[in-house]
Amino acid sequence: MTNRSAEPLSFPGCKGRRVEAEFSGGDVTSDGGVLLVRQADLLLGLTASIARLLHDPRRQASCEHDVLSMLRQRVYGLALGYEDLNDHDFLRDDPAWQTAVERVKAPASSPTLCRFENRANRKAAVEIHQVLLEQFIASFKRPPKRLVLDFDATDDPVHGNQEGRFFHGYYDHYCFLPLYVTCRDQLLVAYLRPSNIDGAKHAWAILALLVKRLRQEWPKVRIIFRGDSGFCRWRMLAWCDRRDVGYIVGLAKNKRINRQAGTLMKQAKTRFEASGRKQRLFGDLLYGAHTWDRRRRVIARIEHGEQGSNPRYVVTNLPGRSKWLYERLYCARGEMENRIKEQMQLFSDRTSAHRWWPNQFRLLLSSLSYVLLETIRRLGLHGTELARAQVATIRLKLLKIGAVIVRNTRRVRFLLASAHPHQNLFRLVAARLKPG
Repeated sequence: MTNRSAEPLSFPGCKGRRVEAEFSGGDVTSDGGVLLVRQADLLLGLTASIARLLHDPRRQASCEHDVLSMLRQRVYGLALGYEDLNDHDFLRDDPAWQTAVERVKAPASSPTLCRFENRANRKAAVEIHQVLLEQFIASFKRPPKRLVLDFDATDDPVHGNQEGRFFHGYYDHYCFLPLYVTCRDQLLVAYLRPSNIDGAKHAWAILALLVKRLRQEWPKVRIIFRGDSGFCRWRMLAWCDRRDVGYIVGLAKNKRINRQAGTLMKQAKTRFEASGRKQRLFGDLLYGAHTWDRRRRVIARIEHGEQGSNPRYVVTNLPGRSKWLYERLYCARGEMENRIKEQMQLFSDRTSAHRWWPNQFRLLLSSLSYVLLETIRRLGLHGTELARAQVATIRLKLLKIGAVIVRNTRRVRFLLASAHPHQNLFRLVAARLKPG
């Protein structure tokens, strides 16, 4: 039978020349930048630290694929844009990927990786979070004076009958409700939760654990808890007051607090009618719901424009001018939304396993991938045009590079594309991430 896959493909000619293509290029990869991801991992020791913690019940003498190489397959794969386990049935034949996970033969297939993920349990989730926190601490050369911990939840849509799925009325679909905690673009927590709960569920316990560990390392650090109105729970705020933890948290509008801000709202309306320009005023209130233990300081930001009045409220125990606290400190939490978007760019929503803990493990695999790319951005791209680039942009410009692989018993050579437009940037990142 004729092997039609070996026949050349004909395309329209160019300047009198025939244009043909065939799949006979040999060892060529489109993922030459996986070397940077691997180097960031070796610099941090991230996957090696986690692999030592993961329980492997298999008979080791019969195992061809160790935990570390499988973990690297999944984490590096997400970083390079391969969201599905099935992708590894093809990637495992790519010599670039074999080199990245430190093998000379094909790494694990998708069924083997699936079994690896389905062994995940609660203990693994706890220990991976501990590694994330220790990596965050180790990223500081000197003790920080202040840390702002951003808490936020998002929806993770599900399309099957996964354990713990529920319909959420606000999002109007079946989903999980993971909780993320970040600080300075770095990810500390990626905690999968069912969606039939209060959005602040377990946030207090997580905050307490983070504060305890951070103060063990840095007793004098000032810690600030920041979140939207979904995290405004007076018991949590009272705990912060007792533990000398700062907070600046959104407060949902209601008729009572709108009445307290009535003077500011009238003033903004009067100024708008006189000038025709949108007005923004700030003021301080003392407010406490009937269920609260006491009244607390609330910053009122009142806007009035063509659409009418638009009040916003923030409860805080921090000193300082209302305008500065709102515009410079509270509004900065908008960056948290970008961090969540980046988790989605790393396929954190691929929680399609049936059982709960494998889905939590998948969420954390995306988080580990984010840690590696954030390290490339924070250390390798500092001061460059990609210093604030999102992970999808870093992937496109630095990781998806064509390369010819030449391999023998003495060395592996990646012959990267000569026309790659970011060669100097690639060299800079490689040099900055070189282990000392």
